[in-house]
Amino acid sequence: MKAAQQTIQQIQRALRKVAEKFPSAADPVLTDIHLQVKPESGELLAYNDDMNELTRIVVDQWLEPTDEDLYEVAAVAIKQSIVGMKETIESMSILHPFSFVMMGEDGETLQDVYLVDDDAMILDTELLKGLNEELDQFLRELMRL
Repeated sequence: MKAAQQTIQQIQRALRKVAEKFPSAADPVLTDIHLQVKPESGELLAYNDDMNELTRIVVDQWLEPTDEDLYEVAAVAIKQSIVGMKETIESMSILHPFSFVMMGEDGETLQDVYLVDDDAMILDTELLKGLNEELDQFLRELMRL
């Protein structure tokens, strides 16, 4: 299931609410942003490291039953939403590096959705698919020369 434009807008609205809690002019704090998707209600909740709720929204598209893994669908939509408002996200008064972390229903970390850092970058797993095969092919061709 591909994220609808309305879904991206709903997530970005929630992310703007989170960013308002960390205005760029404020003293930087040390925290990550933890995101939790609740499949039964379609909610997206955002927390700081102390598990204080920053915001919550209901994503209409996530209320529809689907055969796909909602956590994977949600992670892709959240990444897309963050990239669409990268400047706002990176100017939040949170000490770098910090992450947007996807949590499961029990609070366990499922994945780092997005890393904000001046020097590092997390590569998307979709980007890395087939990389080993491509490198092996490159080395075979290089050895023939």
